[in-house]
Amino acid sequence: MTPAPLPELEGIDRRTFEAEIRPAARPVVLRGIARDWPAVTAARASAEAGVGYLKRFSRPDPVSAILGEPSIEGRFFYTPDLGAMNFVRGQTPLDPFLDRLLRDRDHAQPYAMAIQSVPLPELLPGFTEENATTLVASEVVPRMWLGNAIRVATHYDLMENIGVVVMGRRRFTLFPPEQVANLYMGPLELTPAGTPVSLVDPDDPDYPRFPRFAEAARVAQVATLEPGDGIYIPFHWWHAVRSLDAVNAFVNYWWNPAPAGLGNPYDALLHALVAIAPLPADQRAAYRAVFEQLVFRGNGDPAAHLPDTAKGVLGPIDAATAARIRATLRESLARS
Repeated sequence: MTPAPLPELEGIDRRTFEAEIRPAARPVVLRGIARDWPAVTAARASAEAGVGYLKRFSRPDPVSAILGEPSIEGRFFYTPDLGAMNFVRGQTPLDPFLDRLLRDRDHAQPYAMAIQSVPLPELLPGFTEENATTLVASEVVPRMWLGNAIRVATHYDLMENIGVVVMGRRRFTLFPPEQVANLYMGPLELTPAGTPVSLVDPDDPDYPRFPRFAEAARVAQVATLEPGDGIYIPFHWWHAVRSLDAVNAFVNYWWNPAPAGLGNPYDALLHALVAIAPLPADQRAAYRAVFEQLVFRGNGDPAAHLPDTAKGVLGPIDAATAARIRATLRESLARS
């Protein structure tokens, strides 16, 4: 089943992005948003030129990297028993890493190599000043991803995301958040990078083992990005990423428009797995109705019938209210 192509836009400015694209909460390809970046110009000339440009800003300090045996064929994932990852973590200076990418280009099956999600001001001081976007707020810190022809398992981010291809090509396959039941999540305690991943290989799905993935495949969308192209991935959209070339570089911008200081929703999920998931079916159904009313607000404001003085935690949650709720939770957990 061939996924549908992602919609594409060109010439997007910050106003249009905030007024039209983000409110739609749908992924979109942003063609050519970084075509004028000096880094992209260098990368379009050759991989050597692209690497040379990056080295202008590099530092000798070691950075975190991951390495997989040639046998994994570039797919960073689990071992067959799901008990460990099929790659190792280590440290490397940037320049030798980049040199190795160039040197391995002609290997039929090289080691899988990646430097992932390093803040650009730390990795390449000065790069951002020459290669910037106006689509996000200036305080959003860009991050760099470098590697060879690797595959990243289908996962989601707890952030809004704009990504820009600098060097090489990348293919993105995306699934809506509501496809979670059809993507067969792996272990929550052991993940490649912090958030759960799908166990299904979207390039070669095992339908007998994962039959519901057929529904996810039916609504999947795909896009291949060239250097200078960008992509907007809304909050919690699942996405698999395949780097198609032997030397690639990618910059992304993560931000979260939710109010700060309210706590991590993932903590609430973990507590619900302990406090609600084991309950009898009728009790889970009752709590589902309560959560739909009070938390997800499927019927509007659940406290609209109350005066402001009586809304309590059903009213607006400010920092003081959030602190009071957390204190109550801590006391409750200490007693349990």
